[in-house]
Amino acid sequence: MSFTQREARSLVRRSVSRVPEGEEIRHLNIMPMMDMMTILLVAFIYQVANSASIEANGVSLPHTLSADDLPEGAATLIITKEGVVVEGQPIVTINNGNIDPASKDGGAKGMKIPRLTTFLGALRTDQVAKKRATDPSFDPTKDIPELLVIADRTTPYHTLIEVMYSAKQKEAGYKRFRLIVQKSFPTTKTP
Repeated sequence: MSFTQREARSLVRRSVSRVPEGEEIRHLNIMPMMDMMTILLVAFIYQVANSASIEANGVSLPHTLSADDLPEGAATLIITKEGVVVEGQPIVTINNGNIDPASKDGGAKGMKIPRLTTFLGALRTDQVAKKRATDPSFDPTKDIPELLVIADRTTPYHTLIEVMYSAKQKEAGYKRFRLIVQKSFPTTKTP
């Protein structure tokens, strides 16, 4: 079915004449706008709550997208601006991001922190004893010890390496490390 140009124009004119002229707006329906603003408010509150930086013991954690759960029974080591704390016990002091040279083998150029290694070794021994007492099938040769390391995002890399090096010594017995960071939610990019 095809129309001539004249017929098509006639159909358009008749259709336009059937539509009434626009009414004058005498009221404004703001309910949809209020619904939209409520949704935006909830979204902004959620974003602020999840992007707030966690501050624990003066440690401002970096962000992650990982959803891994923390292991049970792992020891916790916190590197603060003032020192290294293991399970709530201060072990060594930190000045200007550097571990006190008197606390390290070899002074300022040393890597190993003997006091930290000794403390972690004693802690590891206690953990093994507790696990043996609760689980008769526990095998310490198959159990891979894990240390949770919580550090500020501004902690110098060399300080983190010195702490991990000391914990990895045979006397300490830690072979695996988890660097704890703040959970972050991915944000959507708008064009």
